[in-house]
Amino acid sequence: MKAIAVAHANRGGPEKLVAKTVPKPGAPGGYDVLVRIKAASVNPVDIKVRAGTYDDYPDYYTRVPRPDQICGFDGAGLVEAVGPDVRTFAPGDAVFFAGSPVRQGSDAEWELVDARSVAAKPERLGWAQAASMPLTWITAWEALVERLEIRKGEEAALLIINGAGGVGSMASQIARHVLNLPVVITTASRPETQSFSKEMGATHIVNHRQDLKPQIDNLNLDVPLKYIFITHSTDTYLATCAAVAAPFGKVCSIVQGKIPMYGTEFMAKSLTFVWALLGTKPYYGVEAESHGRILKRLKELVDEGAVKCTLRQTLRMDVPGLRKAHEIVEAGGSIGKIGLLVPEDGTAFA
Repeated sequence: MKAIAVAHANRGGPEKLVAKTVPKPGAPGGYDVLVRIKAASVNPVDIKVRAGTYDDYPDYYTRVPRPDQICGFDGAGLVEAVGPDVRTFAPGDAVFFAGSPVRQGSDAEWELVDARSVAAKPERLGWAQAASMPLTWITAWEALVERLEIRKGEEAALLIINGAGGVGSMASQIARHVLNLPVVITTASRPETQSFSKEMGATHIVNHRQDLKPQIDNLNLDVPLKYIFITHSTDTYLATCAAVAAPFGKVCSIVQGKIPMYGTEFMAKSLTFVWALLGTKPYYGVEAESHGRILKRLKELVDEGAVKCTLRQTLRMDVPGLRKAHEIVEAGGSIGKIGLLVPEDGTAFA
């Protein structure tokens, strides 16, 4: 099959993404489904994996496919075949999914995916839109609902660092439209990112290019700032988080950092710090049904009109398109998500 991959022994910049002809996955076994890819998207994790700098797991590069690794950690497509243990899908079904961090990804014609991490594609979305949502939605859901354990309707405020990013914009929607929090504060500095963050559900915007504490103090909130979700630059914001969080609050991050808590108010306020990593469940083989359930809920919310797609740019699924998407994400400052659509003219993956 055709694919765009990076050689395990030759990682680096976007130019390392090259067209490859690799074996098509065999017949699915167990809970796997074979999906013909219609679209994928690019996330910051793709950049780190391609560059050889991904270190969320201590042994990551000892477990990835060789000699070439196909990136793409979420996607959408048509089921072509199902394993003997699969009861929820059949050939021809339109699906979207988040794949495993240590299996071949969605920048290819076909992908084997655990059916328990798959859900029916939202009817209101096109292929690229559907492919842009799974990783960011699952990450935000696990952070807010499972790790921070925010209760629906709780009289509390949430601060999201980087509200216009893929995960931050999903977290804003979960906080406002699923958990019904009265206050959702996001950080954004440009008029276009501030506008987008408001559209996604933020009730207040603070500028991350200025000191956050006086800005938050000046909001004069009538509910405690109990929860903080860091989606960018953990080390940069950790001391600020400790200063603005209410006593017994919780801070969750999805971004690497050295976690310099000593000398801040983390201990004085009895704050909790937790990580959220989407790959933990598939990496360690736990809670296999979880991601599928989370995506099924997302489909319902999208089709009801309660949640908006955050796709803001769609490129062709070919080498120039994928390299450009990597360059945009790597440069930082992009709004929402970038999708890669497989063209129907036979020129994909070239």
